[in-house]
Amino acid sequence: MKANCWVEYSGEIADDLKTQITAALAAEGIVTTADGADAGSLGLHFVAPPLEDGRLRFRRDTDHVIAVVLASSGLSETEGWSLLRAGAADVIYWSDPGRVASQIKARIQRKLSIDRLFEQSVLGDVVVGNSRQWRSLLRDIVETAHFGDSSVLLMGESGTGKEVTARLIHELDPRPQKRDMVILDCSTIVPELSGSEFFGHERGAFTGAFSDRQGAFALADGGTLFLDEVGELPLALQAQLLRVIQEHSYKRVGGTTWHRTRFRLVCATNRDLVEMVEQGTFRADLYFRIAGFVTRLPPLRERTEDIIPLAHYFIRRMSGSKRPPVLDDAVCRYLMERNYPGNIRDLQQVIARLMYRCAEDGIISIGYVPRNERPTDLTRLQDWPDDVFETLVQRAVLLGVGLKEIGRAAEDCAIRCATRLENGSLQKAAQRLGVTDRALQIRRANTRDLPDRRIGEVRPIN
Repeated sequence: MKANCWVEYSGEIADDLKTQITAALAAEGIVTTADGADAGSLGLHFVAPPLEDGRLRFRRDTDHVIAVVLASSGLSETEGWSLLRAGAADVIYWSDPGRVASQIKARIQRKLSIDRLFEQSVLGDVVVGNSRQWRSLLRDIVETAHFGDSSVLLMGESGTGKEVTARLIHELDPRPQKRDMVILDCSTIVPELSGSEFFGHERGAFTGAFSDRQGAFALADGGTLFLDEVGELPLALQAQLLRVIQEHSYKRVGGTTWHRTRFRLVCATNRDLVEMVEQGTFRADLYFRIAGFVTRLPPLRERTEDIIPLAHYFIRRMSGSKRPPVLDDAVCRYLMERNYPGNIRDLQQVIARLMYRCAEDGIISIGYVPRNERPTDLTRLQDWPDDVFETLVQRAVLLGVGLKEIGRAAEDCAIRCATRLENGSLQKAAQRLGVTDRALQIRRANTRDLPDRRIGEVRPIN
């Protein structure tokens, strides 16, 4: 393997040591350039401790630093973690030059392999987005999918792309003669038929079982089993699933023969499984079995720089063979300022509604925004002062209130205020808050002290 890398140095590193570093890397086929030169996307940063103020600031784009090599030992544990937080992919101590150069080569090879995977069309929907957070997370997912075989737990709100990510993991699985991915939505399983859904059944096992039926474990053999909304599984079924994951064998309902199965398990949930484990509603042993690699897919509000690229992607896909229309600046601002309670799926539906109304002029303007989705108050799209409730949030933090509780309290307060301003009309309150009626209904149901009412019902707010 041959690779060109740019190099940075921090601290006092002798010229003879720099020469030794260059020679050791060259022996592994790694060609380095002088500090400050421009040589592509691969980078190495050599630093001699102690770090200034215990921190390190890279002089280049940290996305491209694939290794940080220390010129000598003696770095504190805190400083080592500081290097990773600064953007380093790894921290390696320069002890044996040949061994360290080999380590660097291995990391470069892995990075280049992941880069090549990014070029595959299979990434499709998932790869869309330019935010650093998303690209970094996606690299972790791609690496785990292709170079590992552990179970994967995808956490995130509805509409963040969990099923699409699960398909990506399946497609990148390098197993030869890989079979299909089997999807099972745990929230729709009828308890009385749950055994048949997972294990299959023998003819005559119960009323209506007129023939043998393969369950999810058999169908996923040699492929991937995707359990969507795994947090909805009842405890009894959790215990049965755990046994199959551990022993890779099962019996059909009504059967006596043991069957073998091997599949990659990918689970998804929008619930906090750790909290459910603490509450006793989800088995701890099952959690640690399915949580081989855990990742949280961020909601769209945490990757706002990806909204317009995603919008353009959906427009191109919906246009098919036709020339895709262009979003004018006002629509782009509207999309950036809009709330997306349904995340990426919500954005996709917004674009679909714009496309339905788009004429053949090739431009999507604000007139195409449906009336019930237009901002009712122009000040909603203007900047509002950050200190509106900063004092209250600061007080909550000082009192030890958790981030989740602060968010819930703010959302609860916003719903109450909007509903009061609209004289109890939840439809108008939803428009004021920039969410759909259904989204507001769901969010109200999750608050602790608001009584449930149907959308549109008017009742005084106490």
